[in-house]
Amino acid sequence: MGRALNRTRDWTRRTAERARRTGERARRTGARARRHAGPGRVVRRRPCWGGLAVAVLGYCLSLTPSLLPRAWWLQGLAAGVSAAVGYAVGAVLETLARLLLRWAGVRVRPRVRRIVRPALGVLGVAAVVTVTAWSVRWEGEVRRAVSLPPQFARWQWALVPVVAVCVAALLLLAARTVRLGTRVLAHALGAHVPRRVAYGTGAAVVAFVIVGVVQGFLLRAALDAIESGASLADRGTTEGVHRPDLPTLSGGPDSAAPWDTLGAKGRDFVGTATPRADIAAFTGRPARDPVRVYVGLRSADTLDERAALAVRELERTGGFSRKVLAVMGTTGTGWINDQGSKPLEYMWGGDTAQVAMQYSYLPSWVSALTEDEAAATGRALFDAVHDRWRTLPASSRPRLLVYGESLGSFSMESALDGSLTALTSETDGALFVGPTYDNPLWKRITAERRPGSPEWRPVVADGANVRFAQVPTDYGIPAAPWGEPRAVYLQNGSDPVVWWSPALALHRPDWLDRPRARDVSPAMRWYPLLTFWQVACDLAGADSVPDGFGHRYGTLPTSAWAEITSPPGWTAADTARLAGLLESVPEPGLLD
Repeated sequence: MGRALNRTRDWTRRTAERARRTGERARRTGARARRHAGPGRVVRRRPCWGGLAVAVLGYCLSLTPSLLPRAWWLQGLAAGVSAAVGYAVGAVLETLARLLLRWAGVRVRPRVRRIVRPALGVLGVAAVVTVTAWSVRWEGEVRRAVSLPPQFARWQWALVPVVAVCVAALLLLAARTVRLGTRVLAHALGAHVPRRVAYGTGAAVVAFVIVGVVQGFLLRAALDAIESGASLADRGTTEGVHRPDLPTLSGGPDSAAPWDTLGAKGRDFVGTATPRADIAAFTGRPARDPVRVYVGLRSADTLDERAALAVRELERTGGFSRKVLAVMGTTGTGWINDQGSKPLEYMWGGDTAQVAMQYSYLPSWVSALTEDEAAATGRALFDAVHDRWRTLPASSRPRLLVYGESLGSFSMESALDGSLTALTSETDGALFVGPTYDNPLWKRITAERRPGSPEWRPVVADGANVRFAQVPTDYGIPAAPWGEPRAVYLQNGSDPVVWWSPALALHRPDWLDRPRARDVSPAMRWYPLLTFWQVACDLAGADSVPDGFGHRYGTLPTSAWAEITSPPGWTAADTARLAGLLESVPEPGLLD
């Protein structure tokens, strides 16, 4: 028993000694940290009042109308980021104000502070509650502009400030952590270099580390994960899509582009070609099996080899002997909207050939970060097809068309070097749907539009070759004769894919001038930085609205192709009948 007690005492003594040494090390570590952090507080115990005031302003402005209606959680996220940015601006302004007051010798009395701060707090809370309640009306106006019922679950909207506070707090915590790291490093260097140099070096090192971690680790890891998932999805095949037996389609038994190399969207494209029987049933006349050629990333090793393979596939399938040959630009995953491809097959009795080439596994919202791939692929495909097309006798050449939606339109415009001259001299018509802000030709002709014509429906060179439309009646604007070849841009006034751009951060866009597009709320205003962020958030809901709004164009390409190609014997009644037939065709979203 005595030995057991002695062992217990020894163990207790050793434990106490270890605890003492641990406490001593903690005190020394804390002293070193305080020494490096320098005098004063590194992180304020409470937020600054100037920052809070501007944060409330940013929150309130973020609730003002934008292009599209938003879900409550998305509005909360947008408001939280806006409040965090507002806080940063307000904190800087408060610091500058203090310096100016100190320089001027003005001192604010403690009594004034005790009165002003609670007053600001009460006003801030009142502003948040009032604007949040009033924004329900604004949201209803935006919903009405895109033909949605103005009523929605208002109790969910009450969660917007809760989400906003959580998001803003997390961003503020991250910012203060960065500031703490900068100050600790600066004071550690302060013993060896001047104070200004130490702070400058500390800020540069912390910024370098953050950028390195974000780009080299977080961003790269996120992109790798997305690409890995997209690559796996690209190997799948949509239910109901089967390998074709027709010699007019890629992926068949005699095709040089094997079925399993086309990618998921490529298999969808060739596997859903309009059957000859369906075309004949619609037109009441004999029809041909349409040609659809597709080359995936796995179909050949290099870009030039894939372009050459596409031409060989067109030759094998008889694509160069058809009446119409369309070069199709794809979105990020390689998708081509059936609403853009099927109308041509019906209008021309199946006597058509369409060719496309994949350039990425990634969805458009990610692959847009690497636009060079889309541009290079579009140029390689068009040049290869165009070079072969030019060798044919002029009297027997098919009509050469180009088509692209969203990032696909960027790809095809890049293939033409963004030149209207190239468009009119090297093609027989073009259809671009929902162009991006970076489309080279779109930017040029929009900037050079006729004075007085709105940016959302510009008039270019009296409409001789290019026209813009949101509804079929827009094809008649202007009333001047429409020559050949014809190019049509389909763009909705509420499409954030078209109108979002970095320039929104500092410049008021012309599309907010009067008159506005019918689907843009008259209450929408431009605010520096804020509108840029609001329209960026609208991208998340660009496909969550009815056809004819946002990034949804429905069957409008049907009427556009009728105007561009003028099929023999085709009537307006045929266009309406075909649009009705294609209304049930699924239209995937921006994730493609």
